[in-house]
Amino acid sequence: MTRAYRDVQQVVKETGLLQRTPVFYSLVGGALLLALAGCVTGFLLLGDSWFQLLIAAALGIVFTQIAFLAHEAAHRQILSSGPANFRLARILAGIVGMSYHWWDSKHTRHHGNPNQVGRDPDIEVDTISFLETDAAQSRGLVRLITRKQGWLFFPLLTLEGLNLHYIGLKHLLTRKNVKGRWIELSLIVARFAIILIPVFLMLPLGMAFAFLGVQLAVFGVYMGASFAPNHKGMPIIAPDAKLDFFSKQVRTSRNIHGGRWVTWLMGGLNHQVEHHLFPNMSRLHLAKAREIVRDYCAANGIVYTETSLVRSYAIVIDYLNRVGLAARDPFDCPAAAQLRRA
Repeated sequence: MTRAYRDVQQVVKETGLLQRTPVFYSLVGGALLLALAGCVTGFLLLGDSWFQLLIAAALGIVFTQIAFLAHEAAHRQILSSGPANFRLARILAGIVGMSYHWWDSKHTRHHGNPNQVGRDPDIEVDTISFLETDAAQSRGLVRLITRKQGWLFFPLLTLEGLNLHYIGLKHLLTRKNVKGRWIELSLIVARFAIILIPVFLMLPLGMAFAFLGVQLAVFGVYMGASFAPNHKGMPIIAPDAKLDFFSKQVRTSRNIHGGRWVTWLMGGLNHQVEHHLFPNMSRLHLAKAREIVRDYCAANGIVYTETSLVRSYAIVIDYLNRVGLAARDPFDCPAAAQLRRA
């Protein structure tokens, strides 16, 4: 498997798929600036109108797309140097209202150990339990949620936008030795001021809160719906397991097929296998790398997982419901419960 990665990496390099694509990212950045300007213009023109909720939803979409761009900058996909990419990622994360330092420290650990118990922070319990051991230990209201967490997953994502803002601010205010703490705090505070002041000055109080609620809900659902299909429901690696890089990344990642529109919709996260194998590869090259990696896996009997977006959501919901069974009352008989419903 170590040789497998070297072979695939060599083909990818020779094909030129690791080269930067500055023109592509300039166009993406320009499109997002125009979309943001359109949202601002629409907000000013609509004034005191419930149609402002459409602007709020559009802002949730635009902020998510900016978050995708921040993710790519953090992986050094956009600019030619690491420091320049990191500065760009910090600015973009600030525009979204998230802490770059918090996200980067978490995401780096995830990339090194996807779906590995005790090492991947993305499978740690946070209201939702991704492991049966965590589900079994849930208590109170969380336990009630865990029992039906698969069905509640998407409704709970409406709160994820608020949660991401809260976690980022908490990290910046409470953690020690945070590099760029005051820069990030300044960016986030300025971002919220630019949004909150016009919204509460120009809209009635109830409409202003509805505007923020819609924007946060769309942002949370869009973010969660884009990241959830990547690894949830894929094999879980034991904490003491030793796997080579190629096997670990391919077997724990799931691709979403559907062509260019899915790549745009998910910011390139649909090519999750290739992204994990080559994290600094431009979004523009992931589809071509997919052909190389998929063919190599097929020729060497390596499991390569790819499905549709809708099917991936069904898999995630089913997986979370199965994990949630560990939170049920041990004295509750499933057969008796079915008879009661009948």
